[in-house]
Amino acid sequence: MAMVSSGRHGGLLGGGGGAGPFGVLRRALRLLEAVDRRPEGVASAELARELTMPVASVRLLAEELEAEGYLVHLDGVWTLGGAFTLLGAQHREPMVRARLHHRLEELRDELGAAVYFSRYHDGELSVEAVSAAEHAPAVHEWADFRATAHASAIGKCLLAQLDHAGRLDHLSRHPAARLTSRTITRTDRLLHRLDRQPATVPVLDLQEYSMDTVCAAVPVVAGGTVGCLATSLPVAQAYRLREAAELLSRRAAPLMLAMAV
Repeated sequence: MAMVSSGRHGGLLGGGGGAGPFGVLRRALRLLEAVDRRPEGVASAELARELTMPVASVRLLAEELEAEGYLVHLDGVWTLGGAFTLLGAQHREPMVRARLHHRLEELRDELGAAVYFSRYHDGELSVEAVSAAEHAPAVHEWADFRATAHASAIGKCLLAQLDHAGRLDHLSRHPAARLTSRTITRTDRLLHRLDRQPATVPVLDLQEYSMDTVCAAVPVVAGGTVGCLATSLPVAQAYRLREAAELLSRRAAPLMLAMAV
């Protein structure tokens, strides 16, 4: 990590933490920890206030970390970079899972609704993580989610990310059954809807899986993952669904980062 390169040494040593390379290392670690606590990103000025460092020193240190792949600067804010995927590979899965659950809990509390992370792999839908609470109940799985992808927001969002052959294969193994009066059961109609689903627009389930619940889902793309982030609301709160779906879209990028690092 080239944090004490010639010409920048003085700027990197500004602020607390002590002089010399170990002082720079401590400041770098504190900076990474501060960025990690803000998955939505954080500006240099805010980091400077938290770390009691000059803004110029924060920028220099962050730029060094960016050059090494540990930070990324987009739209005026810093987020964690992909270099973390190279660290502790044997511990990566539990680290990613812990980070994922933390992000879902934060989003659940922000939405006031249950949230879900799901993947499609080996030809099947899998709900990998659910964050629910008394004030944010999860959907009652009265019919197996794996067999009802045609009716749920999660399932349709995942199927929309497959190619035509992949969708046909899934539906051949899990024929579209009628779950409510709103469920689409005709394969041609369902495929037409999936073909027309814009990648940037949340997928909705308006009482297609259950008459008691409405849901929204957005794609999460991280490496080779076919995934989605979703939320559910009691039908009495259906008026909140559009706003919740927009928030899901805004939070999908930090979740991708959590999955990537």
